[in-house]
Amino acid sequence: MSKILIIEDEAAIRRVLLKILSEENPDYKVSEAEDGLQGVELIKKENFDLILCDIKMPKMDGIEVLNQIKIIKPETPIVMISGHGDLDTAVQSMRIGAFDYISKPPDLNRLLNTVRIALDSNKLVVENKRLKKIVHKKFEMIGNSSSIIKIKAMIEKVAPSEARVLITGANGTGKELVAHWLHEKSHRSKEPLVEVNCAAIPSELIESELFGHKKGSFTGASKDRVGKFETAHNGTLFLDEIGDMSLSAQAKVLRALQENKISRVGSDQTIKVNVRVLAATNKNLKKEITEGKFREDLYHRLAVILVKVPPLNERREDIPLLIQHFAKKISEEQGTTCKEFSKKAITMLQKYDWTGNIRELRNVIERLIILGGEQVSETDVKLFASK
Repeated sequence: MSKILIIEDEAAIRRVLLKILSEENPDYKVSEAEDGLQGVELIKKENFDLILCDIKMPKMDGIEVLNQIKIIKPETPIVMISGHGDLDTAVQSMRIGAFDYISKPPDLNRLLNTVRIALDSNKLVVENKRLKKIVHKKFEMIGNSSSIIKIKAMIEKVAPSEARVLITGANGTGKELVAHWLHEKSHRSKEPLVEVNCAAIPSELIESELFGHKKGSFTGASKDRVGKFETAHNGTLFLDEIGDMSLSAQAKVLRALQENKISRVGSDQTIKVNVRVLAATNKNLKKEITEGKFREDLYHRLAVILVKVPPLNERREDIPLLIQHFAKKISEEQGTTCKEFSKKAITMLQKYDWTGNIRELRNVIERLIILGGEQVSETDVKLFASK
């Protein structure tokens, strides 16, 4: 059902619009307001999928109403209703943010077509917000330990800046989550976050992956390819496990960071890129530098801000929250009722040595949900979570 609000001081026009919309689609739920003030009050109380608003009205004209709506419900599409002398004002309303305008008396086809397009547009906005919430939940940082609170506070301070961040920590601690939250809370959040797992790409292909290549530049290069730096233009590039990157690729990354330019493999042409780089590693890069495996100048370029993600064994107080989170998530994925964990089972899990960190904990929780009883008990933990 689509909720539509008509804000119009002329009762006859309101009746015509109401009749047209009701006959067009019985799923349209249409509300009315006889002036701008009444319309704004209704908008404060209810969520509408579309607003039709007259321009010339007593008490509060359409432009004032439009400005108010853009503050109260900025994403709601507004179609302005203009008289013959109001066309200039109608155009002005489009500049302010109106979706469209229709003239009085309303042409039937024009009105219905505009309404359909506006409602479809609103559905896309709502769906995008829903999907973004799903993404947020996927990369949610769970925990109230002092170390996690410090990381969250650091993200709040650092994310709005353009500073490069180096995220360190053992495998499975959640370095990827930190990178996602830095991007989501940055000014680049509407642009892409492009991830590259440097450890998963063969050394001979990493440069092509990052910078792209020209057709024929090497065996197998059958066509031109855009690299990750170009794909992440105006967004964020996350270089995961950067400690595994070859020295040759490190040199090119350093140049890209210094000059904000890249060259595709096999090409002399430079391409400007505007990318914020986040990097992560499970290695001690200072040790790698001493051993000649990592460039010191690149390290200092990347490590403007350092975020160290602690192992799970150092934040055991977060384990009950993580158990609850994973149990709910896994049950939703499997379409089953969420199982509870007994206090003794939780206490036992808190005492385990989690060498695989959060990733290992999640696997154990999934195993206990599948194999354990209706309430996961201490006995279940002994049987199915043995190390």
